[in-house]
Amino acid sequence: MPILGALSSGGLGPGAPTIGTATGGNASATVTFTAPSYLGKSGSVTYTATSSPGGLTGTGSSPITVSGLTNGTAYTFTVKATTDYSAVGPSSAASNSVTPAVPVASSVDYLVVGGGGSASGGLNNGSGQDQASGGGGAAGGFRTATGFAVSAGTPITVTVGAGGSGSGSWGGGNNGTASVFSTITAALGGAGGRQRNGYPGSGGSGGGGGSDWNGTLSDGGAGTGAAGNNPSTSPSQGNSGGNGVVATSTESAGGGGGGASSSGTNASGSSTGGNGGNGTSNSYSGSAVTYAGGGGGGGTGSAGSGGSGGGGDGRVASTGINGTANRGGGGGGASSAFLSTADGGSGGSGIVVIRYPDTFPAATSTTGSPTFTTTGGFRIYQWTGSGSITF
Repeated sequence: MPILGALSSGGLGPGAPTIGTATGGNASATVTFTAPSYLGKSGSVTYTATSSPGGLTGTGSSPITVSGLTNGTAYTFTVKATTDYSAVGPSSAASNSVTPAVPVASSVDYLVVGGGGSASGGLNNGSGQDQASGGGGAAGGFRTATGFAVSAGTPITVTVGAGGSGSGSWGGGNNGTASVFSTITAALGGAGGRQRNGYPGSGGSGGGGGSDWNGTLSDGGAGTGAAGNNPSTSPSQGNSGGNGVVATSTESAGGGGGGASSSGTNASGSSTGGNGGNGTSNSYSGSAVTYAGGGGGGGTGSAGSGGSGGGGDGRVASTGINGTANRGGGGGGASSAFLSTADGGSGGSGIVVIRYPDTFPAATSTTGSPTFTTTGGFRIYQWTGSGSITF
Protein backbone atom coordinates (compact mmCIF):
# COMPACT_ATOMS: atom_id res chain seq x y z
CA MET A 1 0.00 0.00 0.00
CA PRO A 2 1.39 3.49 -0.82
CA ILE A 3 1.80 5.95 2.02
CA LEU A 4 -1.02 8.45 1.53
CA GLY A 5 -0.60 12.14 2.22
CA ALA A 6 -2.68 14.38 4.45
CA LEU A 7 -6.34 15.04 3.64
CA SER A 8 -7.22 18.44 2.21
CA SER A 9 -10.10 20.13 0.47
CA GLY A 10 -8.75 18.73 -2.78
CA GLY A 11 -8.63 15.12 -1.64
CA LEU A 12 -5.83 12.80 -0.62
CA GLY A 13 -2.30 14.21 -0.75
CA PRO A 14 0.78 12.63 -2.28
CA GLY A 15 2.92 9.95 -0.70
CA ALA A 16 6.43 10.41 0.72
CA PRO A 17 9.37 10.64 -1.75
CA THR A 18 12.13 8.08 -1.45
CA ILE A 19 15.32 9.84 -0.34
CA GLY A 20 18.44 9.45 -2.45
CA THR A 21 21.89 10.95 -1.84
CA ALA A 22 22.94 14.33 -0.49
CA THR A 23 26.21 15.82 -1.78
CA GLY A 24 27.92 18.76 -0.12
CA GLY A 25 29.13 21.83 -2.06
CA ASN A 26 30.38 25.30 -1.20
CA ALA A 27 27.77 26.60 1.29
CA SER A 28 25.24 24.36 -0.46
CA ALA A 29 24.16 20.78 -1.01
CA THR A 30 22.31 18.83 -3.71
CA VAL A 31 19.71 16.23 -2.76
CA THR A 32 18.42 13.45 -5.01
CA PHE A 33 15.15 11.60 -4.50
CA THR A 34 12.54 9.46 -6.26
CA ALA A 35 9.00 10.78 -6.58
CA PRO A 36 6.27 8.87 -4.74
CA SER A 37 4.21 6.41 -6.75
CA TYR A 38 0.99 8.04 -5.49
CA LEU A 39 0.56 11.75 -6.16
CA GLY A 40 -3.00 12.18 -4.95
CA LYS A 41 -5.59 14.30 -6.76
CA SER A 42 -3.22 16.65 -8.46
CA GLY A 43 -2.37 18.31 -11.73
CA SER A 44 1.21 19.04 -10.63
CA VAL A 45 3.47 18.49 -7.64
CA THR A 46 6.21 20.67 -6.10
CA TYR A 47 9.04 19.08 -4.13
CA THR A 48 10.80 20.77 -1.21
CA ALA A 49 14.08 19.70 0.39
CA THR A 50 14.64 20.93 3.96
CA SER A 51 17.91 20.99 5.90
CA SER A 52 18.49 19.93 9.48
CA PRO A 53 19.68 21.96 11.29
CA GLY A 54 18.59 25.35 10.02
CA GLY A 55 15.40 24.54 8.13
CA LEU A 56 16.83 25.95 4.90
CA THR A 57 14.94 24.85 1.81
CA GLY A 58 15.20 24.37 -1.90
CA THR A 59 12.47 23.45 -4.40
CA GLY A 60 12.33 21.77 -7.78
CA SER A 61 12.77 18.32 -9.23
CA SER A 62 15.55 15.85 -8.39
CA PRO A 63 18.24 16.88 -7.68
CA ILE A 64 17.31 19.90 -5.54
CA THR A 65 19.97 22.41 -4.47
CA VAL A 66 19.73 23.88 -0.99
CA SER A 67 21.81 27.07 -0.64
CA GLY A 68 22.79 29.32 2.25
CA LEU A 69 24.34 26.54 4.33
CA THR A 70 27.27 27.14 6.65
CA ASN A 71 30.55 25.60 5.56
CA GLY A 72 31.90 23.20 8.18
CA THR A 73 28.47 22.33 9.60
CA ALA A 74 27.00 18.83 9.11
CA TYR A 75 23.50 18.61 7.59
CA THR A 76 20.86 16.00 6.70
CA PHE A 77 17.86 16.61 4.44
CA THR A 78 14.29 15.43 3.98
CA VAL A 79 12.05 15.89 0.92
CA LYS A 80 8.26 16.26 0.75
CA ALA A 81 5.72 16.83 -2.03
CA THR A 82 3.02 19.49 -2.24
CA THR A 83 0.22 19.36 -4.83
CA ASP A 84 -1.28 22.27 -6.69
CA TYR A 85 -4.30 21.82 -4.37
CA SER A 86 -1.96 22.56 -1.43
CA ALA A 87 -2.10 19.00 -0.19
CA VAL A 88 1.21 18.32 1.60
CA GLY A 89 2.57 14.80 1.75
CA PRO A 90 4.74 13.30 4.49
CA SER A 91 8.51 13.88 4.54
CA SER A 92 10.93 11.30 3.31
CA ALA A 93 13.45 9.61 5.53
CA ALA A 94 16.53 11.72 6.36
CA SER A 95 19.42 11.70 3.93
CA ASN A 96 23.02 10.90 4.63
CA SER A 97 24.97 13.58 6.47
CA VAL A 98 27.10 16.03 4.45
CA THR A 99 29.37 18.92 5.46
CA PRO A 100 29.62 21.79 2.96
CA ALA A 101 33.10 23.22 2.42
CA VAL A 102 35.01 25.65 0.24
CA PRO A 103 36.32 23.62 -2.73
CA VAL A 104 40.06 23.22 -3.20
CA ALA A 105 41.84 23.10 -6.57
CA SER A 106 42.45 19.50 -7.61
CA SER A 107 44.67 20.25 -10.60
CA VAL A 108 46.94 23.01 -11.91
CA ASP A 109 48.65 24.05 -15.13
CA TYR A 110 52.41 24.33 -14.82
CA LEU A 111 55.46 25.82 -16.52
CA VAL A 112 58.88 24.62 -15.32
CA VAL A 113 62.10 25.96 -16.90
CA GLY A 114 65.57 24.78 -15.86
CA GLY A 115 68.63 26.98 -15.40
CA GLY A 116 70.54 27.74 -18.60
CA GLY A 117 74.13 26.62 -19.20
CA SER A 118 77.00 29.08 -19.42
CA ALA A 119 79.11 29.46 -22.53
CA SER A 120 82.80 28.81 -23.02
CA GLY A 121 85.33 31.59 -23.43
CA GLY A 122 88.19 32.03 -25.89
CA LEU A 123 91.93 32.54 -25.52
CA ASN A 124 94.91 33.62 -27.61
CA ASN A 125 98.40 32.87 -26.33
CA GLY A 126 99.90 36.04 -27.81
CA SER A 127 101.87 34.36 -30.59
CA GLY A 128 99.08 33.85 -33.09
CA GLN A 129 98.27 30.41 -31.77
CA ASP A 130 95.46 29.01 -29.62
CA GLN A 131 92.98 31.09 -31.56
CA ALA A 132 89.74 29.82 -30.03
CA SER A 133 85.99 30.38 -29.76
CA GLY A 134 83.56 28.93 -27.23
CA GLY A 135 80.22 27.30 -27.95
CA GLY A 136 77.01 28.93 -26.75
CA GLY A 137 75.38 27.72 -23.54
CA ALA A 138 72.15 25.76 -23.84
CA ALA A 139 68.74 26.72 -22.56
CA GLY A 140 67.34 24.95 -19.54
CA GLY A 141 64.70 22.32 -20.10
CA PHE A 142 61.20 23.64 -20.91
CA ARG A 143 58.20 21.69 -19.61
CA THR A 144 54.55 22.69 -19.50
CA ALA A 145 51.20 20.92 -19.24
CA THR A 146 47.61 21.37 -18.05
CA GLY A 147 45.57 19.37 -15.55
CA PHE A 148 48.38 18.21 -13.24
CA ALA A 149 46.71 16.61 -10.19
CA VAL A 150 47.40 18.08 -6.74
CA SER A 151 46.20 17.02 -3.29
CA ALA A 152 44.90 19.26 -0.53
CA GLY A 153 46.96 19.48 2.65
CA THR A 154 50.20 18.11 1.18
CA PRO A 155 53.08 20.58 0.62
CA ILE A 156 54.45 20.53 -2.95
CA THR A 157 58.15 21.24 -3.33
CA VAL A 158 59.36 23.88 -5.80
CA THR A 159 63.01 24.11 -6.88
CA VAL A 160 64.23 26.86 -9.21
CA GLY A 161 67.45 25.98 -11.01
CA ALA A 162 70.40 28.37 -11.14
CA GLY A 163 72.15 29.32 -14.35
CA GLY A 164 75.68 28.03 -14.93
CA SER A 165 78.38 30.51 -13.92
CA GLY A 166 80.37 32.26 -16.63
CA SER A 167 83.40 30.37 -17.90
CA GLY A 168 87.00 31.53 -17.88
CA SER A 169 88.93 31.53 -21.11
CA TRP A 170 90.45 28.04 -20.83
CA GLY A 171 87.60 26.38 -19.02
CA GLY A 172 84.54 24.94 -20.64
CA GLY A 173 81.15 26.36 -19.78
CA ASN A 174 79.24 25.22 -16.73
CA ASN A 175 75.93 23.37 -16.71
CA GLY A 176 72.89 25.03 -15.20
CA THR A 177 70.80 23.20 -12.62
CA ALA A 178 67.36 21.61 -12.93
CA SER A 179 64.06 23.14 -11.82
CA VAL A 180 61.37 20.99 -10.17
CA PHE A 181 57.64 21.23 -9.40
CA SER A 182 56.39 18.17 -7.52
CA THR A 183 57.36 15.23 -9.76
CA ILE A 184 58.05 17.39 -12.84
CA THR A 185 61.72 18.13 -13.57
CA ALA A 186 62.98 20.52 -16.24
CA ALA A 187 66.56 19.45 -16.89
CA LEU A 188 69.64 21.63 -16.65
CA GLY A 189 70.88 23.59 -19.64
CA GLY A 190 74.11 22.11 -21.02
CA ALA A 191 77.40 24.01 -20.98
CA GLY A 192 78.89 25.50 -24.11
CA GLY A 193 81.88 23.55 -25.42
CA ARG A 194 85.35 24.81 -24.57
CA GLN A 195 87.81 25.54 -27.29
CA ARG A 196 90.02 22.48 -27.11
CA ASN A 197 88.08 19.81 -28.96
CA GLY A 198 84.65 20.66 -27.69
CA TYR A 199 83.20 18.96 -24.60
CA PRO A 200 79.80 20.70 -24.54
CA GLY A 201 77.22 19.67 -21.97
CA SER A 202 74.04 17.66 -22.64
CA GLY A 203 70.80 18.48 -20.87
CA GLY A 204 67.34 19.94 -21.40
CA SER A 205 69.00 21.49 -24.42
CA GLY A 206 72.59 20.82 -25.52
CA GLY A 207 75.53 23.22 -25.52
CA GLY A 208 77.19 24.36 -28.72
CA GLY A 209 80.50 22.84 -29.79
CA GLY A 210 83.72 24.85 -29.36
CA SER A 211 86.53 25.54 -31.85
CA ASP A 212 90.30 26.13 -31.54
CA TRP A 213 93.68 25.80 -33.23
CA ASN A 214 96.85 24.98 -31.38
CA GLY A 215 99.74 25.50 -33.72
CA THR A 216 99.11 22.61 -36.12
CA LEU A 217 96.08 21.66 -38.17
CA SER A 218 96.14 18.21 -36.62
CA ASP A 219 95.44 19.87 -33.29
CA GLY A 220 92.45 21.80 -34.61
CA GLY A 221 89.26 21.17 -32.63
CA ALA A 222 85.77 21.19 -34.16
CA GLY A 223 83.46 20.44 -31.24
CA THR A 224 80.18 18.66 -31.89
CA GLY A 225 77.09 20.18 -30.27
CA ALA A 226 75.64 18.15 -27.42
CA ALA A 227 72.27 16.41 -27.48
CA GLY A 228 69.13 18.00 -26.05
CA ASN A 229 66.03 16.46 -24.43
CA ASN A 230 68.24 14.60 -21.97
CA PRO A 231 66.67 12.89 -20.09
CA SER A 232 64.04 12.21 -22.71
CA THR A 233 60.55 13.62 -22.14
CA SER A 234 57.44 13.78 -24.29
CA PRO A 235 56.90 16.39 -25.53
CA SER A 236 60.60 17.19 -25.89
CA GLN A 237 62.00 19.63 -23.36
CA GLY A 238 64.79 20.96 -25.60
CA ASN A 239 67.08 20.63 -28.61
CA SER A 240 70.70 19.99 -29.55
CA GLY A 241 73.54 22.47 -29.82
CA GLY A 242 75.26 23.39 -33.08
CA ASN A 243 78.76 22.32 -34.13
CA GLY A 244 81.91 24.41 -34.08
CA VAL A 245 84.23 24.72 -37.10
CA VAL A 246 87.78 23.45 -37.53
CA ALA A 247 89.90 26.44 -36.58
CA THR A 248 92.91 27.92 -38.32
CA SER A 249 95.76 29.90 -36.79
CA THR A 250 93.70 33.07 -37.11
CA GLU A 251 90.04 32.05 -37.22
CA SER A 252 87.57 29.99 -35.20
CA ALA A 253 83.86 29.85 -34.40
CA GLY A 254 81.66 27.95 -31.92
CA GLY A 255 78.18 26.50 -32.42
CA GLY A 256 75.02 27.95 -30.91
CA GLY A 257 73.39 26.42 -27.84
CA GLY A 258 70.10 24.55 -28.22
CA GLY A 259 66.77 26.16 -27.33
CA ALA A 260 63.30 24.95 -26.37
CA SER A 261 61.83 25.15 -29.87
CA SER A 262 64.87 24.71 -32.15
CA SER A 263 68.45 23.51 -32.23
CA GLY A 264 71.44 25.81 -32.16
CA THR A 265 72.89 26.39 -35.61
CA ASN A 266 76.33 25.26 -36.68
CA ALA A 267 79.16 27.75 -36.95
CA SER A 268 79.72 28.68 -40.57
CA GLY A 269 82.63 29.57 -42.81
CA SER A 270 85.77 29.72 -40.74
CA SER A 271 84.88 32.48 -38.29
CA THR A 272 81.09 32.98 -37.89
CA GLY A 273 79.53 31.71 -34.68
CA GLY A 274 76.28 29.74 -34.76
CA ASN A 275 73.04 31.23 -33.47
CA GLY A 276 71.31 29.97 -30.37
CA GLY A 277 68.13 27.96 -30.78
CA ASN A 278 64.90 29.85 -30.20
CA GLY A 279 62.77 29.45 -27.09
CA THR A 280 59.03 28.89 -26.67
CA SER A 281 56.28 31.32 -25.66
CA ASN A 282 53.99 30.64 -22.72
CA SER A 283 51.26 32.80 -21.15
CA TYR A 284 50.72 31.11 -17.77
CA SER A 285 52.19 34.17 -16.02
CA GLY A 286 49.28 36.24 -17.33
CA SER A 287 51.07 37.56 -20.41
CA ALA A 288 52.98 35.94 -23.27
CA VAL A 289 56.65 35.44 -22.39
CA THR A 290 59.27 33.51 -24.37
CA TYR A 291 61.56 31.22 -22.36
CA ALA A 292 64.55 28.94 -22.87
CA GLY A 293 66.57 30.41 -25.74
CA GLY A 294 70.07 29.10 -26.49
CA GLY A 295 73.21 31.24 -26.36
CA GLY A 296 75.03 32.32 -29.52
CA GLY A 297 78.46 30.89 -30.31
CA GLY A 298 81.62 32.99 -30.25
CA GLY A 299 83.42 33.73 -33.50
CA THR A 300 86.60 35.57 -34.48
CA GLY A 301 84.87 37.17 -37.46
CA SER A 302 81.31 37.55 -36.16
CA ALA A 303 79.55 35.98 -33.24
CA GLY A 304 76.19 34.20 -33.17
CA SER A 305 73.01 35.77 -31.82
CA GLY A 306 71.21 34.41 -28.80
CA GLY A 307 67.90 32.67 -29.42
CA SER A 308 64.58 34.30 -28.51
CA GLY A 309 63.69 33.55 -24.91
CA GLY A 310 66.70 34.96 -23.10
CA GLY A 311 69.63 33.46 -24.98
CA GLY A 312 72.80 35.58 -24.65
CA ASP A 313 74.60 36.86 -27.74
CA GLY A 314 78.07 35.63 -28.55
CA ARG A 315 80.95 38.11 -28.73
CA VAL A 316 84.19 38.75 -30.59
CA ALA A 317 87.16 39.39 -28.28
CA SER A 318 84.93 40.34 -25.34
CA THR A 319 82.86 38.60 -22.67
CA GLY A 320 79.75 36.81 -23.94
CA ILE A 321 76.34 38.15 -22.94
CA ASN A 322 74.62 36.45 -20.02
CA GLY A 323 71.40 34.51 -20.50
CA THR A 324 68.34 36.31 -19.12
CA ALA A 325 67.50 35.57 -15.49
CA ASN A 326 64.26 33.61 -14.88
CA ARG A 327 64.00 32.74 -18.56
CA GLY A 328 66.45 29.81 -18.52
CA GLY A 329 68.47 31.27 -21.41
CA GLY A 330 71.96 30.01 -22.30
CA GLY A 331 75.01 32.28 -22.06
CA GLY A 332 76.71 33.68 -25.15
CA GLY A 333 80.08 32.26 -26.25
CA ALA A 334 83.24 34.35 -26.58
CA SER A 335 86.14 34.30 -29.02
CA SER A 336 89.72 35.36 -28.62
CA ALA A 337 91.54 37.80 -30.85
CA PHE A 338 95.29 38.34 -30.93
CA LEU A 339 96.70 39.22 -27.52
CA SER A 340 93.31 38.90 -25.79
CA THR A 341 91.17 36.54 -23.77
CA ALA A 342 87.42 36.58 -23.22
CA ASP A 343 85.01 34.78 -20.92
CA GLY A 344 81.75 33.07 -21.81
CA GLY A 345 78.44 34.47 -20.57
CA SER A 346 76.58 32.98 -17.62
CA GLY A 347 73.34 31.05 -18.03
CA GLY A 348 70.03 32.54 -16.89
CA SER A 349 68.20 31.08 -13.91
CA GLY A 350 65.00 29.10 -14.35
CA ILE A 351 61.45 29.71 -13.18
CA VAL A 352 58.36 27.80 -11.98
CA VAL A 353 54.84 29.09 -12.74
CA ILE A 354 51.52 27.46 -11.87
CA ARG A 355 47.94 28.58 -12.35
CA TYR A 356 44.41 27.33 -11.68
CA PRO A 357 40.87 28.81 -12.01
CA ASP A 358 40.07 31.64 -9.59
CA THR A 359 36.80 29.92 -8.68
CA PHE A 360 38.99 28.04 -6.20
CA PRO A 361 40.51 29.79 -3.16
CA ALA A 362 44.11 30.87 -2.76
CA ALA A 363 46.63 28.34 -1.49
CA THR A 364 46.68 27.64 2.24
CA SER A 365 50.40 28.49 2.46
CA THR A 366 53.48 29.13 0.34
CA THR A 367 57.22 29.48 0.94
CA GLY A 368 59.92 30.96 -1.23
CA SER A 369 58.05 34.27 -1.70
CA PRO A 370 56.30 33.51 -5.00
CA THR A 371 54.66 36.35 -6.88
CA PHE A 372 50.88 35.93 -6.62
CA THR A 373 48.37 37.49 -9.03
CA THR A 374 44.78 36.89 -10.10
CA THR A 375 44.09 37.73 -13.72
CA GLY A 376 42.27 36.34 -16.73
CA GLY A 377 40.20 33.99 -14.57
CA PHE A 378 43.25 32.34 -12.95
CA ARG A 379 45.19 32.45 -9.70
CA ILE A 380 48.87 32.53 -10.65
CA TYR A 381 52.00 31.77 -8.59
CA GLN A 382 55.53 32.43 -9.92
CA TRP A 383 58.69 31.31 -8.14
CA THR A 384 62.12 32.75 -8.93
CA GLY A 385 63.58 31.01 -5.88
CA SER A 386 62.94 27.62 -4.31
CA GLY A 387 59.98 27.09 -1.99
CA SER A 388 56.70 25.19 -1.66
CA ILE A 389 52.91 25.46 -1.91
CA THR A 390 50.09 23.81 0.02
CA PHE A 391 46.46 23.76 -1.13
